[in-house]
Amino acid sequence: MSDDNRTLPYPEPSGEHPTLVIPDSADGREPAKVARRRRWPWVVLIVVLVLALLVVAAELVARAVLPGVVRSIVIEQLDLPADQQLDVETEGILLPQLLAGRLDTLQLSTDAVTLEGITGAADVTATGVPLRGGDLGGADGTIRIDQDQFTTLLSATDLPVDTVEFAAPNATLGGSFQVLGTAVPVSVTLMPGAVEGDLELTPVAASVGGVDIDLDRVGSSLGSLGEGITEPRRVCIADQLPAGLTLTGVEIVDDEAVIDIDVDGAIVTDEGLQEKGTCDR
Repeated sequence: MSDDNRTLPYPEPSGEHPTLVIPDSADGREPAKVARRRRWPWVVLIVVLVLALLVVAAELVARAVLPGVVRSIVIEQLDLPADQQLDVETEGILLPQLLAGRLDTLQLSTDAVTLEGITGAADVTATGVPLRGGDLGGADGTIRIDQDQFTTLLSATDLPVDTVEFAAPNATLGGSFQVLGTAVPVSVTLMPGAVEGDLELTPVAASVGGVDIDLDRVGSSLGSLGEGITEPRRVCIADQLPAGLTLTGVEIVDDEAVIDIDVDGAIVTDEGLQEKGTCDR
């Protein structure tokens, strides 16, 4: 061969022309897998956070809306004034209860409500409250009335009551009875209670015509009148309450009479229980 066609040597490797290494198929997929593995926990975390925020928002909306709905229903059913003050509270997480269609506990309270001519503060706790119709699981409550309202409550009875004064745990009733056409003032201090749905008044002291009397002796000396003053007396007030309410306790606390009631769960569906009760037995 001549020098005109001699073979040239390969050029020496240099930094200007680095050797490229082509990865095989397995190595090429590995970085993508690692990226996906690192990314998916964050995606799940974001989804969980979004769902949690939605649940919290729904819970807040339910708590904001439900009291107003319940208040409107109660005011309508009891024929109360549109501006009636009524606080509504629930317990527990609402969303599961709303989905189940029944509230575990519902508390209603007001500082002043007038029912059947008696005005007082009321607190009622209902359990198993159906949201799609039906009876309550149960309910009970407390009504607190002052001396004037307690006087009104007793004025519908045959007791000679003109005034009532509280001195816990007793109440002193002032009135008069007729003797030979003359009104004789009488004052009886009683401890109130409840027996089988009736108001029970147990005398602890008494005076007639301004003179203190011995309760152990006056019964025999005044006959039936003495028995009316000295013996425990049951007073039916069922005809002043809805038939679905039962008196379970009465106690004088400070300057109020605290009246405990039990509520028949069927009162929300049975119109007969919503009407006034009766003292006929």
